[in-house]
Amino acid sequence: MRVKGGTKSKNRRKRVLKKTEGFTGRARNTLVTATEALDRAMAFNYRDRKVLKRNIRSLWITRLTAAARAHGTSYSRLINALKTKKIDLNRKMLADLAATEPKVFTQILKVAGLAS
Repeated sequence: MRVKGGTKSKNRRKRVLKKTEGFTGRARNTLVTATEALDRAMAFNYRDRKVLKRNIRSLWITRLTAAARAHGTSYSRLINALKTKKIDLNRKMLADLAATEPKVFTQILKVAGLAS
């Protein structure tokens, strides 16, 4: 007696092929190749979500470095002064203030003792 698998197998194949719609070549319509390509894509997806967080933090630090240098100090001195004065602003907020509100950023530097 032969068992074809019925709806469960069909649904599994449809689920894999639906996720590989934008892929090119056989990776979009051949089940074995599509499954391999999907596994690889999901692994990169997981990894790159972590990499994106690192890249964004690096961008904030670069922006803070530029803003600190414009006021005659360095990034490390800026962060150290903020920590010693117990000013709890994260790098995201500081970078945003430096880019959009330069006067407020200057006031923060004055409170931290870095700008005159």
